[in-house]
Parts: sequence; C-alpha cells; structure tokens
Amino acid sequence: MGIEMVLLLVDIPCLEKILSSTWQDLYSGLEKGSLRDGRPTQDEQLKSIFAIDAEAEILDWMDESVKEQTIEQSKSVKINLQAITNGEEGLLKIMHWASPGAWEVWEGRAFLYLEMALGESVNHVEDLYTQWLWDNICQKLNGYPQAEFASNVCLDWMDRRKQLGETLDENLDPKIIPTYQAHESASTKLVHAITRWQTEPDIVGILGREHLDAPKWGHGEMNLRQYLQS
Repeated sequence: MGIEMVLLLVDIPCLEKILSSTWQDLYSGLEKGSLRDGRPTQDEQLKSIFAIDAEAEILDWMDESVKEQTIEQSKSVKINLQAITNGEEGLLKIMHWASPGAWEVWEGRAFLYLEMALGESVNHVEDLYTQWLWDNICQKLNGYPQAEFASNVCLDWMDRRKQLGETLDENLDPKIIPTYQAHESASTKLVHAITRWQTEPDIVGILGREHLDAPKWGHGEMNLRQYLQS
C-alpha cells in the first residue's frame, strides 16, 4: 500500500458558516448531530467520510485542544484556530466535514494520470504537489470527456507494461483486470473532481497527501496556514 494523494473538495459557504460559529456552538452542534442538515450533499463518485466519523474527529481534536490551550468559548471558531498552535489541523478536520467528497489515489499511480493530463513527464514525487502542475491540470481536465481520458490513461498504462516486458495476459497475471478497472475509475473520478472544482463557484480543491502536516495542505490563499491568517 502506498501513500495516498488527496484532492479534497471543500464547500466554502459551509466552511465559513462553521468557522463563524462560536467554539461552544460548534461543539454542541457536532455532539448532538444537529449540524448534519447543513453539510454538503456527498458526491457518489468521490470518497466521503461519514458524518458521524467527521464529527468524532473534530470533537476529539477540540477536546485535546482545550486540554492543552486556553480556548475562548464565546469567540468564533476561526479566531480560536488562529490563536492556537495546531489550528491548521483543526481546520483540515473541519474541511473534511464541509466537503462533498475527495479524490484519493496512491501517489505512485498519480504519475500515470497527471502525466497523461499534462502531456509530459513528472520527474519527482514532490512535483506532483506543486501549484504550477495543478494549475495546468485544472486547465486541461476541466470539462474533458471522462471516458476519453480514462481510455487514454489505460492505453498508456498498457504501453508502459509492454515497454517493461510485463504481460497483458489476464491468464498469466490475474491482477490485470482489477488494475485496469482501478485506473479507469480513478482517472474518470479525477476529471469529475476537477470539473466540479473549476465550474462550481462554491467549491475549491485542497491538495494534500496522507501524513502531510496540515499547514502544508492547499495552495496560495487556500493553503491552510494562509487561509487562517486571512
């Protein structure tokens, strides 16, 4: 199992509503489940976290933060996040709550999809996360026919296997069909996620990876550290 690359879609009005509430009101609402009606509709094509799990993640983080630091209960969540040392971690958990879903893929496989979209090679894993690369990915995949992109990705994958001398005979390698289907699904969902990000004014994409420190998620003004300081 490899590291997961994550493109998290976030509903900004939902996020800002949560951040403008008081710490006490957010805690109470999560604890009672009374905020669920305001959560974005979960996208069936993307990976989602169940409401109860998202609530538990945020509540656990809030409990730990209260133990370690002074939290002003009557002030807005964002003000508190700005004031505490691990505010970006809390913000990331809240973003998962305010998300309709995420595109997730093994980092090693991401080369296949992103290089196909770019039309050029990506040299290093760190390059997969650069703002320049994702600006280009968004430009090229926004509205791209999903089936066509998936077909191109799968053909490229098969060509790479041939060049490495690997078999494409499913009788010799039973993983061929499941892997083909996984590439087809992941590339289709990537186009879907990018198109939502680029065409829906309330949706933004926050790029990160498994185990990445929260302050390093997102680019530009949507970098989590920058967002809290705005």
